[in-house]
Amino acid sequence: MDIESLKTFLVLSDTRNFTRAAGQLFVAQSTVTNRINELEKELQISLFTRNNRMVELTPEGEQFLIYAKKVIDLTNSSLSEISSLQKFDNRYRIGSADSIYDGHLAPLILKHQQTHPNDSIKITIGLSSHLLDLLQSNILDIVFTYLPLNKSDYKCEIFRHDPMALVTDYKNEKYKNGITAQQLLQENYLMCNFALQDVGQFIRNLFPKYHQFALEIDDCSKIIPFLLNQQNYTFLPEDMAAPYIESKKLRLIPLKDFQTPIINSYIIGKKPKLELWKKNFKE
Repeated sequence: MDIESLKTFLVLSDTRNFTRAAGQLFVAQSTVTNRINELEKELQISLFTRNNRMVELTPEGEQFLIYAKKVIDLTNSSLSEISSLQKFDNRYRIGSADSIYDGHLAPLILKHQQTHPNDSIKITIGLSSHLLDLLQSNILDIVFTYLPLNKSDYKCEIFRHDPMALVTDYKNEKYKNGITAQQLLQENYLMCNFALQDVGQFIRNLFPKYHQFALEIDDCSKIIPFLLNQQNYTFLPEDMAAPYIESKKLRLIPLKDFQTPIINSYIIGKKPKLELWKKNFKE
């Protein structure tokens, strides 16, 4: 099993068409066919079901896809690390949830780049569960997530305690002096589907069971355009909302008769990398 065969498998699983896969790889269609046939022969399983126009992954192919992605990611990461040894003083492979990056990490990394120009930083933005998987596959060195990791090989520490802020468009002054939980039920609330401890469930419990929101999104940083110049409301991590509140794009709504939970975010990695982070990424 070689890397080119795995890359061919990944492209074919994405395009679902031998001709398109060959075009993306800049090889003959027969080359794609031969690589896939050899791979299936070696594994002694069928990776695809074929018809005249398209191919589909078999159940075995779906499982192998997970493995192939990890192998390619790890290979690329390792080759990149070897290549950078002669070029950089330190190399950081960092993963972060989007809102943690926007609210906390971006200014830290910018400052570090300015003071440590000979360091290399690779940043991956993703969901907490996926980042933890990449960390444990040795594709990332340090991750910033909303999910802890309790394993002896890794150190997991609280990174931030973020209060939640109820916000709306700045020109919406309806509840500028405060809102009750009952009043919030009457407004158009947009749901950030927080996979963050009990925060998402707390917000859902403010509304009737099976309540349907006008908009649900799993990345709270992407909900901001739906707040601007509209009469909508949502909860955001306070640090994420702060720049928009200060620039008078969003308005902070005080809560009269209820409080929200605090969001904990975590920094996770093996001890040597965490110590290097703490030493060099000072706020």
